[in-house]
Amino acid sequence: MKRVLTIQDISCLGKCSLTIALPVISALGSETVILPTALLSTHTMFKNFTCKDLSDQIDPIAAHWKSEGVAFDAIYTGYLGSIGQIDQVRRLFDMFRGKDTLIVVDPVMADNGKLYPAFDMDYVKKNAELCAGADIIVPNITEAALMTGMEYREEYDDEYIRELLAGLDSLGAKVSVLTGVSLKKGQTGVMGYDRATGEYYVYQNRRIDASYHGTGDLFSSTCVGEMMKGRSWRDAMRIAADYTAHTIEVTLQDGDKPWYGVDFEATLPDLMAME
Repeated sequence: MKRVLTIQDISCLGKCSLTIALPVISALGSETVILPTALLSTHTMFKNFTCKDLSDQIDPIAAHWKSEGVAFDAIYTGYLGSIGQIDQVRRLFDMFRGKDTLIVVDPVMADNGKLYPAFDMDYVKKNAELCAGADIIVPNITEAALMTGMEYREEYDDEYIRELLAGLDSLGAKVSVLTGVSLKKGQTGVMGYDRATGEYYVYQNRRIDASYHGTGDLFSSTCVGEMMKGRSWRDAMRIAADYTAHTIEVTLQDGDKPWYGVDFEATLPDLMAME
């Protein structure tokens, strides 16, 4: 059985980060090891949530694992709360990167043209350095524009996306994938670039006019789980895009608290059947 380490925050209530990554990757057949970077009472769409930073636990946990001879087939990072945590994760990459260890970085820090309130451009620069140590990175267009220094555009064409991918490729990852790419009206999906082959990959499905907390985490977690099953990164991205869209459609049937998160629990059996 493959073993995946995922490093991101955990919300006691709410569907995002580790509360998505753990069940999804496990359901896809890999042992899922978690390293929480922070403990929140709820996800951040709730008011007055509590948050306990766990930075002081990261190094001791990693040292214990190393002393026990623990190894990972993949390491997958999501939301990291500070520059200090990014430095800790970069050291962890060095500690546990084996010859065949897949490292996937989702540089969660921005959306819709804006950084999340807690971050600044120093954090962006540090995230770009983290991406340099990855095999695959999956930023959205906002995150890519920030890390490459390019202008963020809401309206764009294929040439702009290729320029963004070229900028991402210069950061150092083997494969760069942009999420939330809409090349035609009514469609959305991903576009990626593989440095080894020089090839681009585009996948588009139907755009759904809805926004839910945690859908990016669902996409990335599904990608990691599918790649651990032996699928190519291209097939993993396609399945993840279709599964995320399907889960949004199912969640839309319940209009209660649309900001809460997607009902992935109801659609996991459908994920198992996807090819």
